[in-house]
Amino acid sequence: QVRLVESGGGEVQVGGSLTLTCARSGEMYFDYYMGWFRERPGKEREGVAGITSDGKTFYEDAAVKERFTIFKGNDKNILYLRIDNLKPEDTALYVCASGGSSRWEGSLSLPWFNYWGQGTRVTVSS
Repeated sequence: QVRLVESGGGEVQVGGSLTLTCARSGEMYFDYYMGWFRERPGKEREGVAGITSDGKTFYEDAAVKERFTIFKGNDKNILYLRIDNLKPEDTALYVCASGGSSRWEGSLSLPWFNYWGQGTRVTVSS
């Protein structure tokens, strides 16, 4: 079993920056990938960014890539998401996920991810 625990959310002013953290523990795969997703008010969960075990990154689209950065620290079981120039539309529950399929090529479609955290809430206020 894999456990994912997010932290770092809160209320932030428009234009500010925030770094979210996800700690992964439990069953360890030789090769696994992780991702960040978000649930904006009234909308379905959507992918934001993903990263392979060796650090290759994927983003949902070019607009996300401009302000979001997914990365891992020295401890490869700690995942981060930095969000710059925060906008009101970034208000969401941010959820970390992990998967272990050898066929994954960067898709942020939800079925590729087996384990999910509870999320950390980000509120951007003007």
